[in-house]
Amino acid sequence: MTELMGHHAIVTGAGSGAGEAIALALAERGARVTALGRRLEPLQALAARDDRILALSADVTDRAELDAAIARAVEKNGEPTLVIANAGSAESAPFLRTDAALFRSTLDVNLTGVFNTFQATLSRMNQRQPGRLIAIASTAGLKGYGYVSAYCAAKHGVIGLVRSLAQELAKTGVTVNAICPGFTDTPMLHRSIDTIVEKTGRSRAEAEASLRNVNPQGRFIQPDEIAETVIWLCGDAAASITGQAISLSGGET
Repeated sequence: MTELMGHHAIVTGAGSGAGEAIALALAERGARVTALGRRLEPLQALAARDDRILALSADVTDRAELDAAIARAVEKNGEPTLVIANAGSAESAPFLRTDAALFRSTLDVNLTGVFNTFQATLSRMNQRQPGRLIAIASTAGLKGYGYVSAYCAAKHGVIGLVRSLAQELAKTGVTVNAICPGFTDTPMLHRSIDTIVEKTGRSRAEAEASLRNVNPQGRFIQPDEIAETVIWLCGDAAASITGQAISLSGGET
């Protein structure tokens, strides 16, 4: 499949989970892909699976480091046309135990990281041509969950950023959208389940069920489902889709 031939896609947080699936799906459709993340080794393993993928290390919270990586990516692959801000992290804590450092670090990765990624790439995009800015947010950007107030605040911020920037770019060729998955079968989810087991004494099966059953379909979202939603948003048929927060959650409300 070559429907994205000629595009340069930049994917943050591409070393595992949804980011890995997104990078592979874009490459399979013919795009040149720059896979960014803090740890170079898993990115290099990803790049070994498809010669269209370039692995570069960068921390989205470090603007100078991110700018340098994107400059190298542009030298190799040309100006970006598809940008997927996927990097994120989640740590749970009761609100009164969420200190300023945890709150700040959560916003730095999940919200400021999207801001940095979009700003660093949009400045290099030809806005007269079709382009896509896509944030991988969460249903935590659409509703509240207990014990993750910092994460919910950050993801709600991502939705606001997407909606505002979409209005600003509406007269250009660049659309801006967010994908909001429910609980997704990724290493981050597995770490959350470990935390539930450790803190509550539940069995792993019970902890998994408590999260799986939030989805009315009774299952976890798969990374490939997120990747295919990205592919759809990158296509010509989605040219009028902008400023949206697309819930990928089995009907969760």
